[in-house]
Amino acid sequence: MDVKNAFLHGDLAEVVYCQQPSGFVDATSPTHVCRLNKSLYGLKQMPRTWFLRFTHFLHSLSFVSSKCDTSLFILQHGTSLAYLLLYVDDIILTASTTSLLESLVHALTGEFSMSDLGDIHHFLGINVHRSTTGLFLSQEQYTLEILDRAQMLNCKPISTPVDTSSKISGADGVPYSDPTHYRRLAGALQYLTLTRPDISYAVQQLCLVMHAPMEGHYQLLKRVLRYLRGTTHYGLQLYRSSSRDLLAYSDADWAGCPDTRRSTSGFCVFLGSNLVSWSSKRQHTVSRSSAEAEYRAVANCVAESCWLRQLLAELHRPPRRATIVYCDNVSVVYLSSNPVQHQRTKHVEIDLNFVRDRVALGEVKVLHVPTESQFADVFTKGLSSSVFRDFCSSLNVFPSAVRT
Repeated sequence: MDVKNAFLHGDLAEVVYCQQPSGFVDATSPTHVCRLNKSLYGLKQMPRTWFLRFTHFLHSLSFVSSKCDTSLFILQHGTSLAYLLLYVDDIILTASTTSLLESLVHALTGEFSMSDLGDIHHFLGINVHRSTTGLFLSQEQYTLEILDRAQMLNCKPISTPVDTSSKISGADGVPYSDPTHYRRLAGALQYLTLTRPDISYAVQQLCLVMHAPMEGHYQLLKRVLRYLRGTTHYGLQLYRSSSRDLLAYSDADWAGCPDTRRSTSGFCVFLGSNLVSWSSKRQHTVSRSSAEAEYRAVANCVAESCWLRQLLAELHRPPRRATIVYCDNVSVVYLSSNPVQHQRTKHVEIDLNFVRDRVALGEVKVLHVPTESQFADVFTKGLSSSVFRDFCSSLNVFPSAVRT
């Protein structure tokens, strides 16, 4: 659904005056000003007033605001459920019964001027294709626009977004001649990672040097674009599934940054067979061992899984079992359940206690996985073509023609 002139619906709480608009000046009092009761476009208060106005109406319909995501609203009516997601003036609304959905649409269109666009097919630049197996999310048109902006629509495709060689230092080479152009492309690629987890690591590496990109970094960016040229039709497949169980993979590339020797953390979280969350991020501090780097990565993964568990509970679909977190470091598996503290673990004590508390509560289990089955490697390092393709398939990144 799409709200028409959303910001004009907001009621102002503050006293705001404005000059009489051109063409509507009172001839008897041309120097007077207008006091605004409603929000207008251009006011700094307009986004908040619209959101408060919309939230107040949803609460009158018995919707409850989510604590995990302030843009999410949940309605439980007997055994029926409805979820509403708001992004400025764009709305996704779904319900477990047709009658509840129709009644909510009628209530919303009666209160606000909005358009009912029917079944979801496009939202915030993301194309949604519905099939018998589930939903296929892609950003093909957005990818083509990025390639056109970079003048690389006719470039030669390549099989991986990043090679397996060591990372380029931020201080080596010649500064790139047009850093603004670099930042625009790198920023555009960030939004593309919403449906393309396969480029998350490469984009994360590109964004680390936005402040001062070198010529070598621009060559890496062009490699990512060459990879996208051959995979513009790829996207994320979401399958129909009743599973509520969370499964996660966590990995770290120890001291991988050549400038700061910080490690790169990566994780991916599955709800049943569907990939629902992933991350590639440089750690904030230097790790003194590979086990420490891996444990910090596990702590980040556990924090994300805790948030997802709380979100699922708010959606009235709580997980039935503990979240399984797979890690390919045996020391981390032992540390996650070993209550003994000693001198060599004091500097990671916060992460240790956080993960151990979740393990003790039965919310998380940390288990070992062989390196060849560690899907989170995609988010921490460059991989060979064959391994990269296998892992992308495991992450449900497929071409649009594949829906099985």
